[in-house]
Amino acid sequence: MKNLLTRTLTGIIFVTIIASGICIHPYLFLLVFGLVTGLTLWEFSGLLKQYKNSVIERFVSSLGGVYLFFSTFVYVNGLAGREIFFPYLLYLMYVFISELYGKSANPINNWAYVILAHVYCAGTFSLLNLIIFSPGNGGDIIYNPLFVLSLFVFVWLNDTGAYLVGSTMGKRRLFERISPKKSWEGFWGGVVVALASSQLFAYYVPDISWYNWLGLSAVVVVFATWGDLTESLLKRTLAIKDSGHVIPGHGGMLDRFDSILLAIPAMYIYLELFIRN
Repeated sequence: MKNLLTRTLTGIIFVTIIASGICIHPYLFLLVFGLVTGLTLWEFSGLLKQYKNSVIERFVSSLGGVYLFFSTFVYVNGLAGREIFFPYLLYLMYVFISELYGKSANPINNWAYVILAHVYCAGTFSLLNLIIFSPGNGGDIIYNPLFVLSLFVFVWLNDTGAYLVGSTMGKRRLFERISPKKSWEGFWGGVVVALASSQLFAYYVPDISWYNWLGLSAVVVVFATWGDLTESLLKRTLAIKDSGHVIPGHGGMLDRFDSILLAIPAMYIYLELFIRN
């Protein structure tokens, strides 16, 4: 009972922070998701034990990812040119050059871990800037939280529907080798709930056709499921249950954002191909 209460309270706080970061103001979005990017990278580096005995290197890696998110935010807003990315490029060069002076038994692992972490976490969250900002009719950049908010709504409702249906009716395993508890019944339950919610967005935002909202939600759900399974594969490979303990009752940052990490690029591609073109 105590664990359920803790999970509920922290879940409410988590949803409030994320929704507020998306909807209230661009700079709050920058603050919230810049922090999310840094914490996710910090956690990911710790999981791989890349910097087990080097807090400084782990911090620098996290800071580099936060800078990529920040520089993408600034560039998309037109507040700076492409030179804003130069420090990040220098950081990537530092990652490779620093191994020349280190004593690592396997520098290739270190390179691979850093690049993996930055593509998987920092690069993905940075794409949120390309979703939440878009050119207006006059050519000005407009802050439009609609799509990023819908992304999280689709994922959250999909998770809820999948859990409720899967826990009561689930029989056929979806991907037993990776995640034994997930079922096809749960998957389709989540799909139905998410697709139904897309029509609420279609009702309140009629400028975008109902079938595009339907397609967008379907793409998000499919890739969110793969994102969840991908993180499950990571944890199974590392023989751990949770990626961390930063969110009481919910595990770590990767546990909370695993579905989002693959849904973000999928949504961006769909928007560019079918809605913004």
